[in-house]
Amino acid sequence: MRRPSAPFTPACPCGRAHAPGLACGEPVAADGTGAYGAAVEDAVLRAVLPQPATRRRLLALFGAGTVLAAIEAVLPLAAAREALAQPAGPPEKRDLKIGFIPITCATPIIMAHPMGFYARHGLNVEVVRTAGWAVIRDKAIAREYDAAHMLSPMPLAMSLGVGVAAPVSWAVAAIENTNGQAITLATRHKERRDPGTWRGFRFAVPFDFSMHNYLLRHYLAEHGLDPDRDVQIRAVPPPEMVANLRAGNIDGYLGPDPFNQRAVFDGVGFLHLLSRELWDGHPCCAFAVPRGMVHEAPNTFAALLRAIVQATAHAQDPANRKEIAAAISGQNYLNQPQTVVEQVLTGTFADGLGRVQRVPERIGFDPFPWRSMAVWILTQMKRWGQVRGDLDYRQVAEQVFLALDAGRAMRELGMAVPEDTYRSHTIMGRVFDPGQPDPWVNAPIRRS
Repeated sequence: MRRPSAPFTPACPCGRAHAPGLACGEPVAADGTGAYGAAVEDAVLRAVLPQPATRRRLLALFGAGTVLAAIEAVLPLAAAREALAQPAGPPEKRDLKIGFIPITCATPIIMAHPMGFYARHGLNVEVVRTAGWAVIRDKAIAREYDAAHMLSPMPLAMSLGVGVAAPVSWAVAAIENTNGQAITLATRHKERRDPGTWRGFRFAVPFDFSMHNYLLRHYLAEHGLDPDRDVQIRAVPPPEMVANLRAGNIDGYLGPDPFNQRAVFDGVGFLHLLSRELWDGHPCCAFAVPRGMVHEAPNTFAALLRAIVQATAHAQDPANRKEIAAAISGQNYLNQPQTVVEQVLTGTFADGLGRVQRVPERIGFDPFPWRSMAVWILTQMKRWGQVRGDLDYRQVAEQVFLALDAGRAMRELGMAVPEDTYRSHTIMGRVFDPGQPDPWVNAPIRRS
């Protein structure tokens, strides 16, 4: 399998995963000398010291600040930092097409159209409702879409050349939503809540390269079922999930809303559990762009990312959720009953088991693309045979998850930005350490 060609820069000797151009302990600044300037400094360090071992040794011996000071004596780093910090000019391209799947995960992408977030950043965006993830991917590769709503694992797979004819450089510019999924079972299975009794079940997920697939597989394996032998898992476009459940073609699905809530609304299914019960704060969908857009149309990219980040922040505020539900439930967008969308976004909902639950965190909207999330996704690609051979997790994560760009857009809009791009995550009661990924690749099926 072909691997990405971008060079991998190891973590700083201080143990933090900041860019090597940022000196140990240096505060994040908004004037081009901190996080913004790190992009320039990183590029210069790679060019002047192209050998990773040499670069690492010098940084360890003298510190990034000293090394950069020596380089700055002959190269105009200050001018480059200042240029990077200047406000962007007008977008190189104003008329854009963004493909989306009609699910609540796409809320920021969708709502930014009727609620004017694209327009306020000088963009004329057409959001194009699309039938399924394979169509999204193919139209993105063909450049029929300028940007796209994608499942967060999709750009990772595309960049690795997995599931496509050749590697395609698309990147995650922002996370669209966290949580917001559920395992929904057919009503006939109300007495079969123990996953250990699900041998022979037929499940649907939206796509092979999806958090749904990986979370469902992990959940089954933790309950003693082999996802490849004891059950069937197949990809079904989200809008077709409820119909397949009603027809008896599947026993359940781990899928996106509003189709979990729609199954309850239609009386054909119930919510077995919300995905936040597996991993609270897990990523699901992403706002994806061609990697080249960052350099080929930087002003368009910056304006588009600001619009998405601003819409995401607006969606995160519970006070806005009912207004958003009204804006996106119509025929051109989700084409769902407004009450169904409201139940998902507000977190007050019927579960199909005779209860009304109140879970405000049912779905969240946090744009920051944690690279540690990408590392976990990559471990699951390896665990379930989608990727074989050696894989440099951090190299791929840092190539595809544009955390520095997202952080810059967040900071420009006055939002808090994490100091690091990696952190630990708790998944089904176990802590995932992105620095120790192998146990998650080699995790056994927990037979009882």
